[in-house]
Amino acid sequence: MGELVLAARGLSRQFGGLAANKDVSLDMHRGELHAVLGPNGAGKSTLINLLSGDLPPSGGQILYRGQDISGWSPDRRSRAGIGRSYQRTNIFPAFTAFENCRLAAQSRTPRALHIFSRAQNYDDLRSAADRALEQAGLAARRDIVAATLSHGEQRQLEIAMVLATAPSVLLLDEPLAGMGSEESQLMVTLLQKLSADHAILLVEHDMDAVFAVADVITVMVTGQVLESGPPDQIRASLAVQEAYLGGGEPDDE
Repeated sequence: MGELVLAARGLSRQFGGLAANKDVSLDMHRGELHAVLGPNGAGKSTLINLLSGDLPPSGGQILYRGQDISGWSPDRRSRAGIGRSYQRTNIFPAFTAFENCRLAAQSRTPRALHIFSRAQNYDDLRSAADRALEQAGLAARRDIVAATLSHGEQRQLEIAMVLATAPSVLLLDEPLAGMGSEESQLMVTLLQKLSADHAILLVEHDMDAVFAVADVITVMVTGQVLESGPPDQIRASLAVQEAYLGGGEPDDE
């Protein structure tokens, strides 16, 4: 097991009288892909929003390399090395794939907001952008305008943009959403490759993909952790089958 990079301890989030997350604890280690499963309304996206800083917690702690970052803003967490993708593709459609990644890399430089600087003069930014595209499998699509990429390639590009910021943690919210079988397999291969050097939290509805790539699976129901463990444990769990799948096998969907 690699370094413990990000952890939630008793994490809770209230929306009025509704507990979207209640006493959620989990660990994310470098070199490990931790998947979160659960039906709609289970609190999965709320969890990612809490970890990324898009929502403040009502209780509990978020620890990054042992430091309590519960009160940190999203941009401070991002600069520290916590990257995330969203359910809806979040790219600059009028720019090329390379330009999207270069902008992402530039956001991490001290001169990120110096609008009169010529970004193309920064060799390190170009290198970071090209490296991210290579990691995401889009090197051959470098100069293609993002709007003309396929849906699957746009999802890859969003991950490439996160990689261009040199994160140690990847929070991925349904990266396979809307993909066909061939595109899904490419994304699964990419996730397997990235998990070697990152701590990854994956929220995903594609059960086959989750069981193919996850090292650890946490199942949530009504905002709480029902069970957490390796895929074989989750597959065999009667509690998971009854509460989440209505008694069926986890890979039947």
